[in-house]
Amino acid sequence: MAAPAAFDVVVIGGGIVGCATALALTENRPGLKIAVLEKEARLAAHQTGHNSGVIHAGLYYRPGSLKAQNCTAGREALYAFCNDHGIPHERCGKVVVAVDERDLPALIELERRGLANGLAGLERLDAAQVREREPHAAAVAGLFVPQTGIVDYTRVTEVMGDLVRRRGGEIRLGVRLHAARGVADEVRLATSAGELRARTLINCTGLHCDRVARRCGVEPGVRIIPFRGEYYEVRPERRNLVRHLIYPVPDPTLPFLGVHFTRMIDGTLEAGPNAVLAWKREGYRWHDISCIDLADTLAFGGFWRLARNFWRVGMAEYRRSFSKGVFVASLQRLIPDVRAEDVARGGAGVRAQAVDRAGKLVDDFRIVTSERMVHVLNAPSPAATASLSIGRVVAGEVVKLLDG
Repeated sequence: MAAPAAFDVVVIGGGIVGCATALALTENRPGLKIAVLEKEARLAAHQTGHNSGVIHAGLYYRPGSLKAQNCTAGREALYAFCNDHGIPHERCGKVVVAVDERDLPALIELERRGLANGLAGLERLDAAQVREREPHAAAVAGLFVPQTGIVDYTRVTEVMGDLVRRRGGEIRLGVRLHAARGVADEVRLATSAGELRARTLINCTGLHCDRVARRCGVEPGVRIIPFRGEYYEVRPERRNLVRHLIYPVPDPTLPFLGVHFTRMIDGTLEAGPNAVLAWKREGYRWHDISCIDLADTLAFGGFWRLARNFWRVGMAEYRRSFSKGVFVASLQRLIPDVRAEDVARGGAGVRAQAVDRAGKLVDDFRIVTSERMVHVLNAPSPAATASLSIGRVVAGEVVKLLDG
C-alpha cells in the first residue's frame, strides 16, 4: 500500500482566510509543500461566497484589538491585491447615519474609534451635509467614511487559490477531514480521500472550526452558533436611492451592524440583513434544518445564557424575518422613500459566531496555537476584509511551529 501523502502544511478550509493563509506561506516560505483541503466542490462556498462584498474601513472595532489591527492592515493590502490582479473593486465610501438624537453619543464614539484606528479623512456631517451625500437618507447627523469599498470576495478567493497553485501548492476540492492527531513530529489526517501526513495543520473551517478543533484533539472553549442574515434586493429602477453605502449607528452591545444598504460590485443594491438563529450551520433558507446542528446548539449551556440576555432582540429579528412589512419599516428608518414594492427577497449568509460557556459573544478574532496546529476559532466580519493580514499572522505562527 502506498504511503500517505506528506506535506509541510495542510490548511483545512478553502474560504478566503484559508486561501490567504496558504498564499502567505508561499510568500513567507517558498518551497514549502502546502495543501488546502476544501470539502465542497469549489472555493469560497460558504461564508466567503455569501458575503455582502463590503471592504470594511475599521471604524467599529476596539482600538488595539485583533479586529482593528488586521482590518486596517488587511484593507489596504486587499485594495493593493485587487489592483495587482485586475479584480474589479471600488473605494466608494459609506455614510453612517444617526437617525435621531439618541444615536449621537454612539456616533461620536465611532468617530473616536475610527481616528484611533488610523482612518484619515473621516468627515462629520450635519443633517444638510448627509442629504448632500445621500439625498434620500433620513438623519440628524452622520459620518462619512471614505475608506469603505466593495468587491466580489469569491473572485478574490479564486485568484488567491490560483496563485497558491502556481507557486506549487495544492488545492484539493471535495475532501473532508474526519480526524487528525499528532504522532511523533507530525500530524496524521484521516480524510475522505485517505490518510495524509503534515508537519503542521491549520484549521480555517469557519462554520465548523470548533468541531474540527475537537476532531484534532483540541478543546476550543467556544461553540459556533450560526446566525443567518437575510437580504432584500432593491429593484433596478430604485437603485438611485443610494449613492454610497448607508449604515445605521450600530447597537454597541451586539456584533451585528443592523440593517443597511449595500451597493454590490455587480451593480445591484442589497438591503439588510437581519440576524436570526440558523437551524443548520450552512442553513441559508428557512427550511434548511439539521437535527445534529440544532441539537448541538440547544445542548450548549452558553446558548441559553446568551438567549436569556438577548431574547427580546431575537424576537424582533424573527418578526423582521417573517414579515416583509416589518423589514421594510426598518429600512425606512434610513431611507423613508423605500416602499415594499421597491424590494424583493434576495439571498442570505450565515455568520459563524463563537459563543463562550458564559453565553458571551466572542467579539474579537480568536486564533489558538497548539502543538503542530493553529486553529482560527472566531473570524466573522471583518475577516474577509482582513484576510490577507490574518493570513500573514497565522502563517507567522506556523513558521514558529516549523522552526521550533
